[in-house]
Amino acid sequence: MTTIDEKYQRLLDIIAARHRVAVAFSGGVDSSFLCHAAAAALGPKAIAITIVSPMLPKTEIDCAGAIARKVGIEHVLVAESEIDEEVAANPKERCYFCKKIEFGNILGAARERGIHTVLDGSNLDDLGDYRPGLKALEELHILSPLREAGLTKADIRELSRRFELPTWDKPAFACLASRIPYGERIDTEKLARIEKAEDTLRAMGFRQFRVRSHDTIARIEVAPEERRRFFDETTLDHISRDLKSYGFVYVAFELEGYVMGNMNRALAVEREG
Repeated sequence: MTTIDEKYQRLLDIIAARHRVAVAFSGGVDSSFLCHAAAAALGPKAIAITIVSPMLPKTEIDCAGAIARKVGIEHVLVAESEIDEEVAANPKERCYFCKKIEFGNILGAARERGIHTVLDGSNLDDLGDYRPGLKALEELHILSPLREAGLTKADIRELSRRFELPTWDKPAFACLASRIPYGERIDTEKLARIEKAEDTLRAMGFRQFRVRSHDTIARIEVAPEERRRFFDETTLDHISRDLKSYGFVYVAFELEGYVMGNMNRALAVEREG
């Protein structure tokens, strides 16, 4: 059985063999760890590129900047202010279209700097969910060294803890578009409303949560172990008041709590039907 240290060494070898790389950097657990590994393997020959778009909250961009400074990797920000029509229509293949555009822009920014290898933070566990974005990465020849080295999410969190990366226990995160059901149009106003709503929950001390947007309805999910904290009259009133002030008409609570990939359940029902 391959040990976690052997996997990490394998990761460094994979990255070093590319000589110069750009990491597609969102500020999440996986890409933050990949930035650390890239900097360790290649030093100044590795850079990190973050797409600044309405899909990514300011808190994540700030986190990415802090991590880049900590690991000592050059951090490039690429502005993407418009939402492409294929993405805005929000089909079930939305992630494919979005990744194709975003990673195309990352490739462009990397090539402007003489770098022709882009790395993404997909890990071994990502093969288990509905992820049409992986097809886009394959088409663009983006490398996934964490997956190639056999690293799971648990491995990445443990190694991040060892290297004292503050993201080691960071809750899972996905772009804001994942809060909107497939088929419901995405626009910047909806994304901004979701971002404000999630900022409210974060400010109140909740760690793992989503605010799913169903037109004028906010459906809140919090981690199962955090649900008890939610049922306090002051908390309920505060959240309801804030979210309605952002434009939601109704505020609802998902009794089951947060479940990763929850919006993909509709696809399973569709297939069964």
